[in-house]
Amino acid sequence: MSGLDVVLQDKLTALEAGLRAHASVLVAFSGGADSAFVLAAAVRALGPSSVVAATAVSPSLPAEELEAARLFASDLGVTHHAPRTDEMARPGYVANGRDRCFHCKSELLSVLGPLAERLGAGPVATGTNADDVVDRFRPGIRAAAAAGAVTPLADAGLTKAEVRRASRAWGLVTADKPAAACLSSRVAYGLQISPRRLGRIEAAERDLRRAMLDAGLAVADLRVRDLGDRARVEVDAPLVPALLARPEVLAAVTGFESVEVDPQGFRSGSMNETA
Repeated sequence: MSGLDVVLQDKLTALEAGLRAHASVLVAFSGGADSAFVLAAAVRALGPSSVVAATAVSPSLPAEELEAARLFASDLGVTHHAPRTDEMARPGYVANGRDRCFHCKSELLSVLGPLAERLGAGPVATGTNADDVVDRFRPGIRAAAAAGAVTPLADAGLTKAEVRRASRAWGLVTADKPAAACLSSRVAYGLQISPRRLGRIEAAERDLRRAMLDAGLAVADLRVRDLGDRARVEVDAPLVPALLARPEVLAAVTGFESVEVDPQGFRSGSMNETA
């Protein structure tokens, strides 16, 4: 942990102690920076044989994220499971109200909880961090808590920035990985979630990212927000002028009647601004 300040080192010590309070854990591993760090920390604290990683497979998970999650878990020597979840069977999720994440997380834990029991693993651990618990737009946290999931990062007081700093110190490939919320988070509230809609978003983001890279625009954070007939593109703020000046690049986004670029650039949770 060389190079880390005393405060962060103390939090990492608390994280290790919290994980060691369990004989084993099943990590709800989305592949993002937070859950990846929980997985790596659990391996350090308990050893790989006492840790299981599980990545839920559904239309809301981009296909490339699943493969990246498998590789990360394999590198840590952790057994990786990819159970299927069926959010579409939950009317509250499909309706896509402001409580959508509650229904999504309830479905996730209804699958991962029994999986942990069958495997003889300990509790399900999520990647919820200290920033998440003070965000009023996090109904999924309530669902996870009701299902008995544990939150090692939040319990140790680790923020998103601290997770990234510690991940760099540990040499994790996810340290600077852009935020990758589920595809349903791109859909404007009130528009029903469907596999076709999520597939359209996944294709649009994949194609636009490829077109931007081919045009010499190295983008980190990119979202295609589904507003119904319109798509609203968010990219790193410094790249907005360049993208606006390259309509042929923006044309990579298909499947919508019109496409616009958000002048403010990428903002995590921007759909909540008018919710």
